[in-house]
Amino acid sequence: MTIQTIEPLWTVEDVSSFLGVPVSTLYQWRYRRTGPKASRVGRHLRYDPAAVRAWLDRQAG
Repeated sequence: MTIQTIEPLWTVEDVSSFLGVPVSTLYQWRYRRTGPKASRVGRHLRYDPAAVRAWLDRQAG
């Protein structure tokens, strides 16, 4: 039996650290719709870690 855990959503700061880009770049990418997909949770911006990794894989290919 496999136990799946749910990974918590990442903040803008988490994604910035993971990708090695400034927070301002993430906001620019969101405005231009070129970066990883993000969602609003209330007034906060959150990223699905799997979506960020998938986006990064697409950029490399």
